[in-house]
Amino acid sequence: MADVSTEPAPGQARKQERRRGTDLEDAILDAAWDQLTAEGYGRFTIDTVAARARTSKPVLYRRWKTSEELLHAAIRHRGAVTEVPDPDTGTLRGDFLALLRNANTLRGDMAALLSSMLGSYYNQTGRAPADLRSLFSEGRPSATGRAIERAVARGEIDPARLTPRIASLPFDLWRNEVMMTLKPVPDHVLRQIVDDIFIPLVVRPDERDGR
Repeated sequence: MADVSTEPAPGQARKQERRRGTDLEDAILDAAWDQLTAEGYGRFTIDTVAARARTSKPVLYRRWKTSEELLHAAIRHRGAVTEVPDPDTGTLRGDFLALLRNANTLRGDMAALLSSMLGSYYNQTGRAPADLRSLFSEGRPSATGRAIERAVARGEIDPARLTPRIASLPFDLWRNEVMMTLKPVPDHVLRQIVDDIFIPLVVRPDERDGR
């Protein structure tokens, strides 16, 4: 028999909502994300997510046996439904500035969550923020990788200067800023990351002088 959401959150009027299959699971995972960002992992339980999703605990337990399994599913779901823009501005500088500005809008909540709301999770499981970030990005195409490929094809980047660590540097620096301030990174800082740090490391000298 298909699962049906029937149990309202405390203080809410009972509503008859017949959600089944993917619609129900998506609603639960959206509610799980909302619960996590609202109250942190300390209040992230099957009970609290079921109440927020206005469904019953058995509906959740049929899918996820523990709150940790539910957390992983919610992060994967959030990554899957988050749009990944792929700007093609014609230059490496333009592409990376656009990618970082998009990250401010689309990924800031994930970076802030990893730093401020999951301390008890890391203590209990021994996992690290990088483990959850990999779940968020699981199966997603890399817009950063495509921007680099285009720049190599245009002759902007010297492939001999490009390493995995350097390729990830702009977003590593962006992520550090977000996790330290819990705010979007100001545009002048994004320009510093791209112009003063990243481009000098990868772009051919003739391209750098003419940008």
